[in-house]
Amino acid sequence: MVLRIEKAARGQVTILRLSGRIQSEHVEELKAQMEGYTRKIVLDLADVKLVDRDAVCFLADCEANGVELKQCSPYIRDWIARERLKPQQES
Repeated sequence: MVLRIEKAARGQVTILRLSGRIQSEHVEELKAQMEGYTRKIVLDLADVKLVDRDAVCFLADCEANGVELKQCSPYIRDWIARERLKPQQES
């Protein structure tokens, strides 16, 4: 299973609909796809089936920088929350 990216624009919003598996090798490609937009970016994760730790960290960073994560599965949402807590726990 590979990562598929579909772009759509709705008004002032750019939506990237992701499907498949997001792994570390896809992070740079996703960053490139998101680069240069002045519009709000939404990552639609409804069809994402599997992620690795690098992808979760990337998604957490995106959300922290104003990117909306739409239709994020509970397991990915929980993992993002755990990754956000790690720096506080290590301090």
